[in-house]
Amino acid sequence: QLQVVESGGGVVQPGGSLTLSCAASGFTLDAYSMGWFRQAPGNERRGISCINHNGDNRLYIDSVKGRFTISRDSSKNTVYLQMTNLQPEDTAIYYCTALPKYGPTKSSCPWVALSSWGLGTQVTVAS
Repeated sequence: QLQVVESGGGVVQPGGSLTLSCAASGFTLDAYSMGWFRQAPGNERRGISCINHNGDNRLYIDSVKGRFTISRDSSKNTVYLQMTNLQPEDTAIYYCTALPKYGPTKSSCPWVALSSWGLGTQVTVAS
């Protein structure tokens, strides 16, 4: 069974930074693309970034582009989301998931979750 565990969330002030981690188990990262989603209070879960199976294609939604960086470390079977210049609108529970290996195109991520949803990690941005 494909499972993930997210960690690294916390409470930060506007302009602060956090790095989230997503540890994969039951599968090898190299066999999948990976994505990060977030769900703000009262909203649906939404994909925000993806990285393809070998790391040479990374995509972001417009609202996080230039502030967030997705990366992967196959040796640790872990995906990361480095977040800088955090704003109150970034407050949400953040989730990661495995995506179809060859799904990402030049401009879009394949928002098809192939792993079980973890508990997520809470990010709160407040002064």
